[in-house]
Amino acid sequence: MKHGVLLHESHDDVGVAVEDLKKGSTVGALTLEGKAAGKVTLLHNVPLGHKVALRDIAKDKPVIKYGRPVGKAVADIKRGAHVHTHNVKTLRWSV
Repeated sequence: MKHGVLLHESHDDVGVAVEDLKKGSTVGALTLEGKAAGKVTLLHNVPLGHKVALRDIAKDKPVIKYGRPVGKAVADIKRGAHVHTHNVKTLRWSV
């Protein structure tokens, strides 16, 4: 199985696509240290550099990347979904 998703921390909710990923394909996830972190079947096409949900994330819950919250889900997000501005509000500029 190819590894198409990179996690910054092993407990992150989302990983980063390391290449363009196609809906319906199953890809492996690795941590930065090269440790296998499971596999996920993609629900959508996910472009290189975009986020993939590695677990279900309920609406209004924090989205964890880099080991800390980076956004809030504005809709329920299913495992394998493309995670981007359509379903997450960033915390970067929130007060």
